[in-house]
Amino acid sequence: MKVVKNSGHIVEFNQDKLRHSLLRSGAQPHKVEFILKEINKNLYDGISTKQIYKMAFSLLKKEANVHAAKYNLRRAIEMLGPAGFFFEKFIARLYISEGFTTTTNITLQGKCVTHEIDVVIKKDDKVGIIECKFHGSREVRSDVKVPMYILSRFNDVKNNTHTIFNKDEAIDNCTIATNTRFTGDAVAFASCSGLSLLSWDYPEANNIKTKIDNNCLYPITCLTSLTAAEKEKLLILDILLVKELVNDTECLEKIGLSANRMRNVIKEASGICNYM
Repeated sequence: MKVVKNSGHIVEFNQDKLRHSLLRSGAQPHKVEFILKEINKNLYDGISTKQIYKMAFSLLKKEANVHAAKYNLRRAIEMLGPAGFFFEKFIARLYISEGFTTTTNITLQGKCVTHEIDVVIKKDDKVGIIECKFHGSREVRSDVKVPMYILSRFNDVKNNTHTIFNKDEAIDNCTIATNTRFTGDAVAFASCSGLSLLSWDYPEANNIKTKIDNNCLYPITCLTSLTAAEKEKLLILDILLVKELVNDTECLEKIGLSANRMRNVIKEASGICNYM
């Protein structure tokens, strides 16, 4: 069976890959097999992966909003755009959960010119910068030009000391974060140049996907009980994570949710974070 990816490329339908994604949502194996059976009934040559995703999402939502929300994770990260400002704040949240002190969207004076830096992190007296590359489509990859460009900026700012947190500090390291993937050349160049990379699935054991799952850092954009407009309002209020909603009904009141809607949102948020 041939399917059409978002990029327009035609590939063989991979049922095992779909099964793995469904299992990662937390759905029970027998429910996953039922969903796969239902999807197979509606497959045809040339169907888009987007249509398959919609079918899977709809079937999961009938089973449990929590499973649908987790299955929706990658799309939820894309919804932190379109400019990527909320993605930068989300990346900062990932590092905060690991004990880093962070600040976002600041300007640093390099040896030659000034630079707008997306995220600055500090831990154990080591200060690093993170440059975020947000893409609205998962098919877009960050190529070798990205680390080449970021390396020149890193080299400029690390030659100065900066007053960022408490005192004059030197920049020790640099990470490039993207919500999609890096090309092979980008990975090779970054590794050779001493830059760290963070993407949806890189590094293998500590990527965006695993950081989210390991520390329950699901973005509010994955929730199925909120509209897109309501999610946008919460992001503006600096509510980025599902776990930030669990014990905070005040922010839900601020965006105009009824008591019944609030109960539904809290129930889904609690389920995602395994607080139930």
